[in-house]
Amino acid sequence: MSRFLFVVPPLAGHVNPVVGVAAELVARGHRVAWACADPDLVAGLAGPAAGEVYACGPAPRGERPADLRGPEALKFLWEWYLLPLAETMAPGVRAAVGAFRPDVVVADQQAFAGALVAERLGVPWATSATTSAEFTDPLAGLPRVREWLAERLAALRAAIGDPAGTADPRFSPRLVLAFSTPELAGGGPHEGVRWVGPSIAARPAVSGFPWEWLDGGRATVLVTLGTANTDVGGRFLDVCREVLRERADRVQGVVVDPGGTLGPPGDDKDVLITPWVPQLALLERVGRGAGALVCHAGHNSVCEALWHGIPLVVAPIRDDQPVVAGQVVDAGAGRRVRFGRTGARQLGAALDAVLHEPGYRAAAARIGTVFRAAGGSSAAASHLVDLAGEFG
Repeated sequence: MSRFLFVVPPLAGHVNPVVGVAAELVARGHRVAWACADPDLVAGLAGPAAGEVYACGPAPRGERPADLRGPEALKFLWEWYLLPLAETMAPGVRAAVGAFRPDVVVADQQAFAGALVAERLGVPWATSATTSAEFTDPLAGLPRVREWLAERLAALRAAIGDPAGTADPRFSPRLVLAFSTPELAGGGPHEGVRWVGPSIAARPAVSGFPWEWLDGGRATVLVTLGTANTDVGGRFLDVCREVLRERADRVQGVVVDPGGTLGPPGDDKDVLITPWVPQLALLERVGRGAGALVCHAGHNSVCEALWHGIPLVVAPIRDDQPVVAGQVVDAGAGRRVRFGRTGARQLGAALDAVLHEPGYRAAAARIGTVFRAAGGSSAAASHLVDLAGEFG
């Protein structure tokens, strides 16, 4: 029996992919624990697989300007969230390692404290890459940003890691678990990367979604911008609602609006406005009914849609989303629109294309087949067990 400590940022999109891996390890008789700035988030998402959850935080609470884009948005993400998060998590991660005594630390690619603390304490560590954006060199063509980032990571290593270390905390030299495949992320060689595909695990059942509202005679189009974009999504969601109403003779829309930006839900037989959806269960139905997903190109949403063979319209907002959106388009599985400027005509044309031109659905189905063959949580767990065995 081996012990695995998962170090994750307090972001659902980074916890969900490894929940299935943790559950698989527990099923094989191993022990798992977690270190996170939001223990309640981990406990709620992981359920019985959570085990011990160690608090590491608090997380930074800066408000990001809604109009930031491009290099400035990337720099803000690093300077005001990722780097401070590593500093605040480090004491808790050290305490978790001391208390749990893991054989392997599994550090999320954006939870640098996991990698650097493990390095300093001499514990083997693996990387959990829950987005494929880093494999495409997002800083290509931005030499000043790359230099600035290298300096900040060096200072962070001096503060919480091993000053003599050389490994990039985003890429373990021993094992990188990539929750995608080259068919979506691109086929370039990456030393130590194991492409395990999405880790699609069952999530706790939540009642209250009006399944009876769905019309089996029309394709369902799901619109979601994730939970982290409620501050900027109102205009885009309103355009989506307009487009869906114009096509009500052949599609039925479900629009996720957690911030209530579209006003209170009304009695609408064509567009359901709801603060939440059971996304995996709903995507399964969308896929069976030849529907589509309109989203922000969040990596989890994209992979979950493609897993079910669903083509996409992607409207990236920030962070890794433009990179993931480009991967969807390059793979032939969707169309891209401009989040801040698209109108009903442009969005409608993109939606019509992915719904009615067969090439998009065929590409999505092909990627879904590859995803399923990659092994997911089972393959990831096997790689981690092998790594632990090298040092056992």
